[in-house]
This record gives sequence, structure tokens and C-alpha cells, in this order.
Amino acid sequence: MIAHLGMYDRPETAAANDRFWTSIRAHLGGGPEDLTRGADFWEVWKSPELLLSQTCGCPYRTRLYGEVELIGTPDYGLPGCPPGYYNSVFIARSADAGLPLSAFAGRRFAYNEALSQSGWAAPMVHLHDRNILPGALVETGGHSLSAQAVAEGRADFAALDALTWELVKEYDGFAAGLTEIERTDPTPTLPYITALGQDPQILFSAVESAIRGLDEDSRNQLHLKGLVQFAPRDYLAVPTPPGPVLTEQRIRAAELT
Repeated sequence: MIAHLGMYDRPETAAANDRFWTSIRAHLGGGPEDLTRGADFWEVWKSPELLLSQTCGCPYRTRLYGEVELIGTPDYGLPGCPPGYYNSVFIARSADAGLPLSAFAGRRFAYNEALSQSGWAAPMVHLHDRNILPGALVETGGHSLSAQAVAEGRADFAALDALTWELVKEYDGFAAGLTEIERTDPTPTLPYITALGQDPQILFSAVESAIRGLDEDSRNQLHLKGLVQFAPRDYLAVPTPPGPVLTEQRIRAAELT
């Protein structure tokens, strides 16, 4: 079986994630001894051996719905968000502090990947609703890498999920050169999933009990406040915008007018 908590796993949080999994495993009464690390996320999510992982709302509604079971959704206690929700934070260099989001029309936008709710889907919907079209698109492969691209001047702005932004501010020195511009509307945050055939209610109880019983330092490091339950329709109702290819076509067309 596979246990995988890779979405917010970084060197500074790895030990806390290990303790979290140890507690979940104890409540389950079994499971793999160690978390899987370094594996391809899609191979993990689609494996029939999947016991526990965390995915993003966009991959769930576009490719995983019907192929996995929802377990529950963590509450990270994020500002301006109801329990179990998160949002995207538009960030830019500190030199651009105070500029409205509209000032970034036509400027280079960094995003982690096209199937990211907080890095692509939510910010693109937010920009579209305000008639703001970015300029060049810079794909980075990760939220922290998007923030770093902005800090280093390879992009002018980016959107990170709100929890990643908190972690970047806590642990990454380059965050000192960044500023928050605006936030999107909240959507359900990254859910825990399991393979079809597993009992999601048993897993929900184990994860919920593990969060309650986790030591305070680990809970604080992981920003865990609790566990809530959403129905699939809550994720499926979130809009999915056009991807980077169509967006780049719009950018090129705008440049010609």
C-alpha cells in the first residue's frame, strides 16, 4: 500500500509529516511503515495500491473523479477562508508593492503547472473576470519555484496557494523580496484521497483522530486545524478555465491588435 503526503512536504516539514503519518497509521491499525517520497504524483494518485494521498482540486475534477475516493479535506485555518477552504495569493516583487492587480496586465506570469487549482485555474478565472490578460507565461513546475522566479526577475507576478505562501514566508529567504498583491475567492482546499475499494470513512476517522492527537509543534508546522468533509460536487462545481495553450493564443492575438 502507498501512503503519500507530498503536497506540502519540504525539508522543514518532513519530520512533522512523518509524525502525522505514524499517528494515522496507529489509528488505522496498519498501513505502510513509511511515507512514499520522490514518486510521480500521478502514478501515486492512480495506483490501485493507494491508501492515502493528497491531491489538488483541479486534478480531482478534471482527471481523478470517479477513479478515487474522497476521504476528507484538511482545514488550515487560512485568513479569509471558511474551514476547509483556501485561495490563491498573487505575489510580486517588493518594488511593486501597492500596485493594483490591473497594473500587471501584459506582464510575465509564473505558474506551477496547468492542472493546478491555485497556481493556474483560480488566478486565471480571477484575471479573466477583471479583464486582465497577462503577457508571457512562465511554467516553473512548483509553487515555490514560481515565487523564486518572481524574486529573481524571471517573472513579474505569480499566484501561490495560500498555505504555500505561508510556508515560503516562513522558510525561504527570497520571500523578503516579495509582496502580496491580491487574493482570489476561496475554493475547497486540497483533499485527501484513497483508491477505489478502500473505505473512506475509516480513513476519515483515522486522519481526524490523528490531527486531534498530533503534538502542538507538528500541528503548527503543518498548519493543521481539523478535517472537514465535502461531497464530490463541491469540487466539480469549481470552474476550469482554458489552459496555457489557449491563453497564449489570446496573448498573441492581443499583441497584434
